[in-house]
Amino acid sequence: MRIERRKFLRNVSLTMAGALTVRLPVVGRAIHDSQHRLLTTIQPPAEWIASLYERGQATRYLKSRNELQYIGMPVGGIMCGTVYLGGDGRLWLWDIFNKNQEGIEPKVVDYNANVLDGGKKVRSRDGACYIAPSKDIRPLDQGFALQLRYGNKTEIRKLDEHSWPEISFEATYPMATIRYIDPLLPVEVTLEAFSPFIPLNEDDSGLPVTILSYKIKNKSNTPVTATIMGWLENKTALYSAATAHERVNTVVTGTGWRGINATIRTKNGSNEALEKQFDYGNMCLAAFDKAAMANSAMPEGPLTNKSFTLMPEKQTVKDTGEKLTGAVALYNTIPPGKTIRNDFAISWYSPNLHFNGIQGEGRYYANKFADAVAVMDYVNTHYERLSRESRLWKDTWYDASLPWWFMERTFLNISTLATTTAHRFRSGRFWAWEGVGACEGTCTHVWQYAQAVGRIFPALERDTRERVDLGIALLPDGGILFRGEAEKRPAIDGQAGTVLRIYREHQMSKDSAFLERNWSNIRKATLFIIHQDRNGDGMEDTPMENTLDAVWDGEIAWIVGLCIAAVKAAGLMAAEVNDQEFVAICNDYTEKGRRNMETQLFNGEYFIHQPDKVKGRTVIGSYNTCHIDQVYGQSWAFQVGMDRVIDREKTLSALKALYRYNYKSDVGSYIAAHPGGRPYALAGEAGMILNTNPKNEPYPFGVKDAWQLGYFNECMTGFEHQVAAHMMAEGMTDEALTLTRAVHDRYHAAKRNPFNEIECSDHYARAMASYGTFITASGFQYHGPKGYIAFAPTMNKDNFKAPFVTAEGWGTYSQHKGHHVLQLKYGKVTLNTLRFQHSGVKQVKLGNKTIPFKTENGFVTIQLDQPLQLQAGQQLDITMV
Repeated sequence: MRIERRKFLRNVSLTMAGALTVRLPVVGRAIHDSQHRLLTTIQPPAEWIASLYERGQATRYLKSRNELQYIGMPVGGIMCGTVYLGGDGRLWLWDIFNKNQEGIEPKVVDYNANVLDGGKKVRSRDGACYIAPSKDIRPLDQGFALQLRYGNKTEIRKLDEHSWPEISFEATYPMATIRYIDPLLPVEVTLEAFSPFIPLNEDDSGLPVTILSYKIKNKSNTPVTATIMGWLENKTALYSAATAHERVNTVVTGTGWRGINATIRTKNGSNEALEKQFDYGNMCLAAFDKAAMANSAMPEGPLTNKSFTLMPEKQTVKDTGEKLTGAVALYNTIPPGKTIRNDFAISWYSPNLHFNGIQGEGRYYANKFADAVAVMDYVNTHYERLSRESRLWKDTWYDASLPWWFMERTFLNISTLATTTAHRFRSGRFWAWEGVGACEGTCTHVWQYAQAVGRIFPALERDTRERVDLGIALLPDGGILFRGEAEKRPAIDGQAGTVLRIYREHQMSKDSAFLERNWSNIRKATLFIIHQDRNGDGMEDTPMENTLDAVWDGEIAWIVGLCIAAVKAAGLMAAEVNDQEFVAICNDYTEKGRRNMETQLFNGEYFIHQPDKVKGRTVIGSYNTCHIDQVYGQSWAFQVGMDRVIDREKTLSALKALYRYNYKSDVGSYIAAHPGGRPYALAGEAGMILNTNPKNEPYPFGVKDAWQLGYFNECMTGFEHQVAAHMMAEGMTDEALTLTRAVHDRYHAAKRNPFNEIECSDHYARAMASYGTFITASGFQYHGPKGYIAFAPTMNKDNFKAPFVTAEGWGTYSQHKGHHVLQLKYGKVTLNTLRFQHSGVKQVKLGNKTIPFKTENGFVTIQLDQPLQLQAGQQLDITMV
């Protein structure tokens, strides 16, 4: 049945109005919107908690609910700058020109309360884009349009939000699906947008290109002709271009593709000075089809039938003050019921990345490519593999038994790598800010929270540990400069977190070469931690910088526990290299530290900060407050498969205290009563406050005035994800999901960009702690050199399925009652030992062969007689009865 356009639009409007109505806050009871998001509540009702476990489906944001305007999914290659995919399929932001600005949109916005320094102005690093989300930053004109001819009708539609009654955006990073919906048209139009993203392959995941693949299905009974045209404005040298320069568009033809090369040159013919500019480079728009039409200068003015008949202009030159836009198009005849696909891409080349005083400059992709045309030629040549493997990862990640929303939220933060937070220099070195353009130097006390990179692209983290932390930044006494060349001192939490990361990087290696090559420096870095314990009680007490930007005195539970976990990890590495002397040193430290932490820093309910015996509480600290990271060391231990570093019952008590005192289903009244924090959660939103004061002390943080006090009243997602990961590991699954969902809902597209978790600027690195919650939900443990793998799901245990990534391959693990399957999708994996949850097992079969096993505390451990190597496409079947 055909729907009249007027009625369809009216229905859309009613849907949108209903969505807006249901979002109005209602004090004192739970309300939900059409997607079952908890909006405000005193206590989450049981039915809402139950809904968190439901598998659900991919999140689809809709134009009719006003959910597209803020969406900006990073869709360029990792460490290649920032290109956003908008909710309607257009690309925006275009921060690819090496400007190194702070924030995706440097701005200051007004706020209704004091923030940190006492002012009511919020900068990018204070959360400007949380209060006033960015949208429509378009320094260049880019888009696509569709021309349809069917029957005696001709119709042209831009593929944008204004031209369709409905558009849906499916938020499945790293590949998004956008549907353009109009029931009156004879076709269905779908866009799949991505840049190649292949775990373990950082080079092919780091291509400066965005692929836009359009599918058009003819749902009518008669043939349809469809032409898709894309255009790109030449804005090369965006900031440096002057009247002395001119822009040039040239039609280029490669093997199986045709497009436009957008360049710039100096009018007098000497480009030497221009080529040294930070934003110098070129761009390329192409269609992956040799039959594509291309025009170096698209006609100006509104789209008409004529503008789809591209004239074969080979080259066009214009002054920089004139608009120059190239276009490509593909013509299709679509029989009834059939679907066609047209693949387009936009590549860029801005090689002159530079930071003063940093070793290594220029962009890594410049090692392989001379310009954007070379990028395009590579992508087209390898398109079948790049698209297939990217799609395989997307399908592998989301083909899980865990809730869709959970899989989205725990993974999408790795898109931070595809923003200007993260860079890779021509030397191959990884270097990053904390958030876009804010706080330089791959800061150890921030990046140590970011679990995603070491699991998805472990080679990047191994190189950073070796080249920077144990190289450029390593001091003679073993201290690690916490911002590389940008700093002159270590940070104690960053130091401990880096030793733990070294253990993770070792585990995510195929052999022990990394550990053995770096052991002497790892030992030195660990001894530095041990030497910060001045009184020898296993509890670090030397005043040093930490991630809350202050030097704290005394014995601080979260730092003490983190140091214990780090030294324990070092002891395990020492055992692997047979350094028994150091094993004993580490064991002595961790045993004393654990015993004293549990007896001296546990107040019967949660862990505290014991002040320095001389200074007392005259300096800033957390003291008797309930601090979000108080048992962070145990959380980290679970990430690398270690057993307990802090007593389980005391740890659970501390986590329950955090949920009781710090988690707020509506932070509004709390932040109103405790001003000074940055606005990372607003009234009507849920979150976990960094520090609360259950004892109601008058000066709980020791000092009355310090700008860092504002931190204690904030909700920062990286810390929240860390706690959620820990709760998940300890069996507090309801609480872990509730906290993760709070973050997910704060970043719903109706309010702000779902892909931009903000702390000190946009796309903040600490938010990649979210991947750790997935790790603990799967109960995943892995040690590549030992060939060890284990799974212990925390939910859906009778019918569980989730992805896994190892040193050299990735795939899917599933368990259904006594049947366990590892299906490898990519690469390879070598296995010696496997461990699964199960009790009462009498027999274990590998395929049809009965194999020996041992049981302990509800787990079955299988030690293979000889290493087993799985290749992509193979699977391992284990049955337990």
